[in-house]
Amino acid sequence: MQAQAQHSSDASLKDRLTLVVMTHNRPAFLRRTLQYYRNYPATILVLDSSQQAEDDIARDYPQVDYRHLPQFSYSGLQDKLAYGVTQVRTPYMTFLAVDDFLFCDAMTRSVEFLEEHSDYGLCHGYGLMYVARGTQVDFFKRDNRVQEDYCSEQPEQRLLQFMGQFLPPFYAVTRTDLLQQWYALLPLGTSFEWQEIGHTFYLLANAKARILPIPYALREVNYGGSEHNSNVLRVLAPQDEKSQQEREAFAEFLATLPTALSGLGADEVKRIALDSFKAMSEGLLSGRALQGHLIVRSHWAQPQAEPVRVFGERQFVELPFYNKPMFDLLAECEFLIHSMPAGRQQLIELEPILLRQWQLMQVNANDDARTRRSRLWEALVLSPFNRAVVERLLASLQEAGEEGEAAPLREWLQRLGTVPCYDSQALLDSLPSGRLLKWLNSRAPSAEQVRGAAERLAQHNGGPSFGILLLDLAADMAKLQATFDSLMNGHARAFKVVVLTTGELPAVTGPQQTVHFVKVTEQDYVQRMNEAARQLGTDWIMLAESGDRFTVAGLLRAGLELQGVEGVRAVAMDELQTQPDGSLREVLRPGVNLDLLQSVPGLMARHWLVRRDLWLASGGFDARHPLALEFDLLLRLIGEGGMAGFAHLAEPLLICAAVGSEGHDQERAVLAQHIAQRGYAPAIGSAHPGVLQVDYRHEGYPQVSVILHCQDNFEALQVSLVSVLQRTRYQHHEILIADNASHSEALREWLGTLAAAGKRVRVVRSEQPLAPAAMLNLAIAQAQGDYLVLLDSASEVLNANWLEGLLNQARRPEVGVVGGKLLSADGKIAEAGLVLAGPAGVRSALRGEGKDAPGYMQRLHAEHNVAAVSGCVMVRNELLQALGGLHEQAGDIRAAQVDLCLQAGAAGLLVVWTPQAQAVRHAPVGENALACSVLSERWAQTLLQDPCYNASHSRDGQLFSLDPAGRVEWQALIG
Repeated sequence: MQAQAQHSSDASLKDRLTLVVMTHNRPAFLRRTLQYYRNYPATILVLDSSQQAEDDIARDYPQVDYRHLPQFSYSGLQDKLAYGVTQVRTPYMTFLAVDDFLFCDAMTRSVEFLEEHSDYGLCHGYGLMYVARGTQVDFFKRDNRVQEDYCSEQPEQRLLQFMGQFLPPFYAVTRTDLLQQWYALLPLGTSFEWQEIGHTFYLLANAKARILPIPYALREVNYGGSEHNSNVLRVLAPQDEKSQQEREAFAEFLATLPTALSGLGADEVKRIALDSFKAMSEGLLSGRALQGHLIVRSHWAQPQAEPVRVFGERQFVELPFYNKPMFDLLAECEFLIHSMPAGRQQLIELEPILLRQWQLMQVNANDDARTRRSRLWEALVLSPFNRAVVERLLASLQEAGEEGEAAPLREWLQRLGTVPCYDSQALLDSLPSGRLLKWLNSRAPSAEQVRGAAERLAQHNGGPSFGILLLDLAADMAKLQATFDSLMNGHARAFKVVVLTTGELPAVTGPQQTVHFVKVTEQDYVQRMNEAARQLGTDWIMLAESGDRFTVAGLLRAGLELQGVEGVRAVAMDELQTQPDGSLREVLRPGVNLDLLQSVPGLMARHWLVRRDLWLASGGFDARHPLALEFDLLLRLIGEGGMAGFAHLAEPLLICAAVGSEGHDQERAVLAQHIAQRGYAPAIGSAHPGVLQVDYRHEGYPQVSVILHCQDNFEALQVSLVSVLQRTRYQHHEILIADNASHSEALREWLGTLAAAGKRVRVVRSEQPLAPAAMLNLAIAQAQGDYLVLLDSASEVLNANWLEGLLNQARRPEVGVVGGKLLSADGKIAEAGLVLAGPAGVRSALRGEGKDAPGYMQRLHAEHNVAAVSGCVMVRNELLQALGGLHEQAGDIRAAQVDLCLQAGAAGLLVVWTPQAQAVRHAPVGENALACSVLSERWAQTLLQDPCYNASHSRDGQLFSLDPAGRVEWQALIG
């Protein structure tokens, strides 16, 4: 299945035409391109500016001239093009992008046309666009039917005609000498837009052009936006003075070039150039030549000769696309697209397909040949291009003697063998879901460790036992079987399962059996579940749903960790969640996090292990909240005993479906009830799906003191102060400026006017330089506020209710410190709380995320507990005084604020981060800003493990990414 030449004259094509393949960090696309042109007898020159060379190209494609050119970066495209044209030795050439397909017969015919017409400089045909998806390719008409022969002897006329109905000539077959002349004349640093415009101008000013009425190109839709931002309308359409001057300047440059127009004089050539820019802009804006329309949606989900095609509502029969030779070309390209996937959107959609196929190929303990074959058929339907699925199914059919069904699969496998079809396991491993599965597998114990764990648990009567309440309200036997298979494939055996099903009972069972089926209805299942739980007799209890798959090691590790442990009431574990598109994402919970539990119960309140005796004592699940059963139970346990005895085990327990928004209203109701029982009259809002926001509605308006540190930072301080004065809705506050011996006369004079202006702004000055924390302590001693805000004086507050947002959290008695959302000057997250990262120091959480991004587990939208905050910090004045003020040897203000947070945490108080207070921090702060020796000495043990950060997450790499070196110390657990 490779591109084939159609003309006998192609025998000498190698000496006539060169394909210059441009690529940068796109190895999969490059291999697919070279496979497509494998049998096309032109010269192929690859210019690869990737940092890493593709060393196997010479072995796999010996006919290709591969040049590794890392000195030409992606932004250095002009230099790479200029270099490439100098390396061409054939009279004709074309540029080629690795995500596009130029039809070989069309290029050959273009060469022949130019050979027969010496006064023509370029030739090509009409183009289509495509978007590759998981098992589907969407084809779009790109080009309209245009004037096809630009043959005027007057260069001005053919230039204006071509530019007015512009079909980009960059990928046309072009005379090499013309391109060599153009790139020799092109000034260094010319933008991508002007390169394309100048390219067209130069070629048409010097030679005629021909559009053949044939299909020529299939180009990938640039659905992500060009990284070069090379839309020519960006420079042609704007009418502002700067843009007009830019067009004038480029037209003047074109007028200096030696072209067939040169005899007209520079002023006239400049006018022609400007007219051509206008014609090009008007033509593109009107869609005269380029206008995309979906024409064919092609789905290849069966091992058959051709895909199934569905045509769009409009058909453009005037274009040469509606014939069998054309569809044969598309099928050839499409086969390569599916067998050698490369596109970003394609891989996104292929990921859940590969994951599901991998799952269906797993062998379960109770499998037989029939069940395995049935799953392989299901896997084949997902995509027939997974060679591993085809091979296994073919072997199974042959073993069963099903020759009638095996024969077409054998033919299909032979067809797949004509191309380097992707390795499904390697491709899955390269995608997020596959990397997650590899990480999960790396945590599993060895066979010897499993035996050791079983022996240890046997010494304690089998260890803790787990009761699994398994909801099967849809009576889905396939999902139920998946859960059973996962339990049987796991290493733990100390469990009992109660299946609460609306379907027919497969067997008569009793509570004493390992699996007990209970018939329920949609109305009574909570009641029946509570009744069944009372008879379980296990130590722990949890709720799951049919289709949830237990990990191999999750229950085993839970048993080992909980053996002999006293005082633990409930345990949260981690999980992997199947997203709506079928891909996997991890949910690694940040310890026992009260505020995140309240904010995102859909992510935090599921699948907890709860001591059964406490579960029974609390009354079990409440049938009034069937969509928030676990959340309601956890809140009741917290109401009875606080967070004492709540624990987190950083080990995935389940692979389950991501939670939807169905239970959101019930979660809101149970949270409101819980908060009311704590003495508040709360309002529970939700600005983002799945995220709850608690307004505690505290009584009264305590005084707040906002403190800004000042030390010869006049401009930054002014911006910060003005933002507080103009954007603070909460009126019961004062502002203290702690002037640390500033020398600037202008600043001192300005501070003097502030001090004389009134009571709202006060200045506390030290004539001798102090440590920044000591200066703040001096100001704090004079603060009148019940609550203090330590605001970075390089920050500008953004939202008017920022003080209310901080106070809403700080007035809770269990809270010690509150911090806000800090943005950098470019609008991205600068800091959303801090992470204690051991040897990596103290790091900013979610740094670099977009301003409105949700963040990991919705953390940027939700109040949650963190180890520390800085930059915009509120603390009770009484608490700060009790702690002895800020630690003056902490190095700088941020380090002193971290020390304050760690002291509050050590005293049993919460540190809360809230998105309800937002500020821009104009001064950049590096990651090493908190590398303070005082902190590392004073809090050496605390810094080793952040209680609000999952132990399975990286601390020295990207935060909230998996720690590739993380392993379970099974031997230590076994003892």
